[in-house]
Amino acid sequence: ETTGKAVWAEQFAKRAADFGIEGDRVENVLWRLSKGQVDGINPKVVVLMIGTNNTGRDSAEQIADGIKKTVDEYLNRCPRAHLILMSVFPRAFKPNDPARLKVVAINKSLAAIRNDRVDLVDIGPKLTQPDGVISPQMMPDAVHPTAAGYKIWADALAPYLEKYLK
Repeated sequence: ETTGKAVWAEQFAKRAADFGIEGDRVENVLWRLSKGQVDGINPKVVVLMIGTNNTGRDSAEQIADGIKKTVDEYLNRCPRAHLILMSVFPRAFKPNDPARLKVVAINKSLAAIRNDRVDLVDIGPKLTQPDGVISPQMMPDAVHPTAAGYKIWADALAPYLEKYLK
């Protein structure tokens, strides 16, 4: 996707590497980590946003367990890094949609991951209207944010990056 490209370039490109791949699932990230994706680098911060592409076939418990395993892998492979874990973004336009309810269950499980090296950041409420509905102006397909959504995401990351990149 190119929607967030301008926000990335403005906010992060000079001091960050992007390992995100469109369509990635938890198992894809775990495979790349096992094949040495972060070997030889020593990041101060890792931002992880994964899980949404697993929602079509895996249970909330399976996805949360896979995310927890991914967090552990990053912490082991990047011993100096602080990990900023993004809650899975809301899916489906209406808050009572089964896909949205699955995301809620995943994110509830992720709350237990927080520790001195992991912060959980949830921007879901900022991507939805007060009634929980996703506006097409924020996420036209109820999955991918618009540039405004990417700006919300960048703004939410800023205080963490300031804190851990000193």
